[in-house]
Amino acid sequence: MNAPVYKISKLLVNRLNNLLNLRNHYNAKDSTALANDLTKIKLDENHRMITLDIKDLYVNIPIQETLRIAKTLLLENNNENTTKQMITLLEVILQQNYFSFFNNIYQPEKGVSMGSPISNMVAEIFLQDLENTHLKQILDKQNITFYTRYVDDILLIYNTKHTTPEIIQSYINKMHPNLQFTPTLEHNNSISFFDLLII
Repeated sequence: MNAPVYKISKLLVNRLNNLLNLRNHYNAKDSTALANDLTKIKLDENHRMITLDIKDLYVNIPIQETLRIAKTLLLENNNENTTKQMITLLEVILQQNYFSFFNNIYQPEKGVSMGSPISNMVAEIFLQDLENTHLKQILDKQNITFYTRYVDDILLIYNTKHTTPEIIQSYINKMHPNLQFTPTLEHNNSISFFDLLII
C-alpha cells in the first residue's frame, strides 16, 4: 500500500470503470448468477464440463498490447484529450509495478503486479478483448455450449459430438503466446467452480 502509485491506481480504476465500455459478456458476476445461468442451458448426455486455469495471468499480461486495446476502447466513448490523459496515467502506473514481500521490494520484469488496484482492470481489458476476438467464433459455431470466466478461472460446457477436451485445450492455448491454460476435467459428472459443485 506504500507503493508510489497506489493511490493514483485506485483513482484510475474508478475513472476507467466509468470511461471504458467493458462489456463483461463472459464474466461470472457471482455464484448465484452463475447457478441461475446454468439452469437455463439445455443439456443432454453428450455434454461434459471442463475448467481451465490461466497460468500466472498477471505476470503474463502483455502491457503494450493492453495499452493499445485500452486506447481503442477509450476512443469509442471519449475525446482524444481524455483518452491521452488516461493512457498516460496507465503507462506511468504500469511502469512502477512495485510490490513488497517479506520486507523486500520487487519489480516484475513483465506483466502487472498482484495486489495493485489496477491489476484486475488491466487483466479484464486484455482478457475481454481476447474473448471477443477468439472465443466468440467458437461459441458462435456452438462447438462450446457454455463459457464463463471469473478472473483467471474458466468454466466450459461442450458437446462431445462436436469437440473434445484436447481440441479445446489446443485451440485455447494458441490464442495468445503469453497465456497457457491448465485444464481440469469433470469427475463423476461433477466439477467445482466458483464455490459451486456443478453436477
